[in-house]
Formats: sequence, structure tokens, C-alpha cells
Amino acid sequence: MLNSAELTLPAGAAAISERATALGVYQLPIGPEDADRVPSERFEGQITRRTWRVDGSGTVLQILAPLRKQLAEQGFEVRLDCAARDCGGFSFRFGVEVVPAPDMMVDISRYHFLSAAKDEAAVSVLVSRAGGAAYVQVISVQPPEAVPAVVKPAVQQPADPEQPVELAKVLEVRGHAVLTDLVFDSGSTRLQDGSYSSLRELAAFLDANPQYRLLLVGHTDTVGSQEQNASISERRAQSVKERLAEAYGVEETRIDVVGAGYLAPIASNQIPEGREVNRRVEAVLLGK
Repeated sequence: MLNSAELTLPAGAAAISERATALGVYQLPIGPEDADRVPSERFEGQITRRTWRVDGSGTVLQILAPLRKQLAEQGFEVRLDCAARDCGGFSFRFGVEVVPAPDMMVDISRYHFLSAAKDEAAVSVLVSRAGGAAYVQVISVQPPEAVPAVVKPAVQQPADPEQPVELAKVLEVRGHAVLTDLVFDSGSTRLQDGSYSSLRELAAFLDANPQYRLLLVGHTDTVGSQEQNASISERRAQSVKERLAEAYGVEETRIDVVGAGYLAPIASNQIPEGREVNRRVEAVLLGK
């Protein structure tokens, strides 16, 4: 039986999200970005993606160092250990898998990445400070027959429902945000009726910040041609614009729309879970 990583996070770490894939492939980054490519090693097995928010003034290295030590004590061999600029900065950040905001927030100038492997098991740790807090992402892979990875805070604390990550903070820190609560009619570009917290927050943000405009970008999976998907994704972005104008009073002149089709995936299109994540609408912050 192969051992999987067991990590203890800092006291006060609040769990944000957990995504599990029973059997999949993870490309473990093993080198800094080079010529728009991040060197990686293929691992296949059970993949678990978890994120936490750590409030307080702890630095990225203060959070990462104990996790690195725990992995070494468990026999994991470090494959990559780098800070933002040494990793490749912007290019590295967008060349590796990152759980979408607001579940994971990354400031491209303040992050540290660590990857390690042991036999057929692998783990990567990404820590960044953004918006006054630190965020931790752990992606672990273990063979199907291995014991599932265990990651726990030193003091068990559920995420505080009173302190969600605000969409406005995501926009200000990253310049774009996925509108994760939108629901479209099956096989349609029509946004379902109902109240969406992301749209309320967008409307309030625009009202409070007249210096900004928005670009709504529709995205799809890779089923069908790019031409078809570009058209579908643009119509979905347009339906979001219309809802913002009709239900929340946002001036249409402050919102542009575009369809990217399947050109900008944030997960693998080879599995159903990845295709579902890739079908999305993002808000991109623009200046007037």
C-alpha cells in the first residue's frame, strides 16, 4: 500500500472548497516556466483539489515552510520549490492548474509554489496572499489503491459563512472573476429566471465604481467546433448583460460581451467535471 500525503494546515485555516476526481491525470509542475511552457510530470490516480483561507498577517513562506517540512518527513521528494518571479511570474501562474476564484486567489507577485512526489503519489502546494488574507491550494494525487490523502487544520474550523470572499475583492485583485452561480437552460443560451448573487454584486460594484466598465466573456467546453462554441458563448454572455440591465439597472453602455468558445479552458476537457467547469461566464474589469 502506497502512502499518501497527510498535511496539517495552520491553526485557523478555514476550508473553502474541495473537488475530487475518482480517476484522472494531473500534470505535476516540476520546473519554472520556460518559453511559455511549464515542465511537468504525468501522474494518474485519485485527484483531490482543496483550498483554504488563512486570515492574519502570516507571510507566504511562514505558511508554506511547515507544509514543506511535513512532506519531507513523510518521504516526499521535492520536485519544484519556487517563488513568484523565480517560477515565471504571470506565465507560470497561468500555466499551472489553479482552482477558480473566489475559491483560490493568487497575486502574481506574492505566491510560492511547491511540488513533491513519492513513488506514484504526488502533491502540489500553492500559497498566495491576496486581498488581506492568505490562500492555500493543495492538489494531491494517489493511485486508486492508495489511502486517500488527508489534509486537516491544526484546529478544526469550518469556513465562516459570515465572511465569504466578495466578488468585488476578486475583481480588484485579479481583474476578472468567474460568475459561478449562473444557470442556463439545458441546451440553451438563455439564463434561467431567478436571483443571482453574483449579478447583484456586479451591479453594486459598478454603481459604486463609475470609473469601471465590464467585459463579459463566455466560455465553453470543446464539444463541437470553435465557430459554434464562439457563437454560443457570446450569446450566453449577452443574456447575462441583458439580465444585468433589466433586473439590476446597469447601463448597457458599460458592458461589452465577447465569446471565447473553448480557447481558454481552466480545467481538462477530457473529463465531464472539467467540461462543466469550462462552461462559464467571466466578468473582466475594464477602465473607461
